[in-house]
Amino acid sequence: MKSTKMEHLLSLVICTLLLVKSAEGVAVPITYVQSAVPKGAVCLDGSPPAYHFDKGFDAGIDNWIVHFVGGGWCNNASTCLDRRDTPLGSSKKMDTTLSFSGFFSNGKKFNPDFYNWNRIKVRYCDGSSFTGDVEAVDPATNLHYRGGRIFVAVIEDLLAKGMKNAKNAILSGCSAGGLTSILQCDRFRTLLPAAAKVKCVSDAGYFINVKAVSGAQHIEQFYSQVVQTHASAKNLPSSCTSRLSPGLCFFPQNVVAQISTPIFFVNAAYDSWQIKNILAPGVADPHGTWRSCKLDIKDCSSNQLTTMQGFRTEFLKAISVVSNSPSKGMFIDGCYSHCQTGIQETWMRNDSPLLVNTTIAKAVGDWYFERKGFQQIDCSYPCNPTCHNRVFE
Repeated sequence: MKSTKMEHLLSLVICTLLLVKSAEGVAVPITYVQSAVPKGAVCLDGSPPAYHFDKGFDAGIDNWIVHFVGGGWCNNASTCLDRRDTPLGSSKKMDTTLSFSGFFSNGKKFNPDFYNWNRIKVRYCDGSSFTGDVEAVDPATNLHYRGGRIFVAVIEDLLAKGMKNAKNAILSGCSAGGLTSILQCDRFRTLLPAAAKVKCVSDAGYFINVKAVSGAQHIEQFYSQVVQTHASAKNLPSSCTSRLSPGLCFFPQNVVAQISTPIFFVNAAYDSWQIKNILAPGVADPHGTWRSCKLDIKDCSSNQLTTMQGFRTEFLKAISVVSNSPSKGMFIDGCYSHCQTGIQETWMRNDSPLLVNTTIAKAVGDWYFERKGFQQIDCSYPCNPTCHNRVFE
């Protein structure tokens, strides 16, 4: 009798896990882009770039989402060396499967507008948001700064695998990949068939140029070093580099007004990565007074919340250029989070974040298919009860 009960319990546990798995995502195997290697389009360590490809079906067979994964940046040989032998610098170190959910789910219930599209997640292994292109390889470190070449080589590989027949296509990305989807948006459109409907979606990619709590311009200096190390200037929008120094053209606020391809921005006004790394990085907070606040917004003091409201004000000012264009969309919630499209709970679920009673999934779908425009900015924290605020370990 005991064993029967145990078997029943085990089967229940397995069923529950399978249900959770089906809701949360499907594992998709890795593809190594060997054709990129002769072009020098390689990861920091010289290994081939890679992506995960879940094929479209039925009516979605000629529709494509190409999503660039995030993971910060490296700004000099030392920090790039730190990444070289990790999944952020080498395809040899990457997990061979990746979970697809939310915007990448193949289930109609979880992703009604895009479930049957070809969905690709491109792995991040160059440290420059896919903008770098340095010909020389330092023999001492064996570092390859070739992110811009990876971007083109991956798109060419996908065109050969059927994207040349695309009727609809979206370039998307999260975090550093969200920045890629902004900086490379117009280039992506030029690489796709002229007749295709091409748009871009940036998730948590709108990094702003704001001073740290110490008053120092840390992020501006850091981006300048990234661009210099990777020789990114040639792959940044010339509409910006003709006016400003290349490092400043890594900031979306200096680029988006000139983007001609329709683009949608999903971002938290209190982006948790930006609060942790731009507003209050460790170097600007030597005594760690921001530590518990950065881990959980509920632990912030009233003074810290006031400072974060100031960050929100700066963020809204930086993104205000978007509202001037009807082809651009935005879903700016008042949550403490970072990257919301690839997670089922924040993309579309019964308890997902809402703006004007609309999920991110519906807002992006309505905008892409031109059912209706969407440009909404949330009220300030803590006014939105539907927020999924991040709590870090």
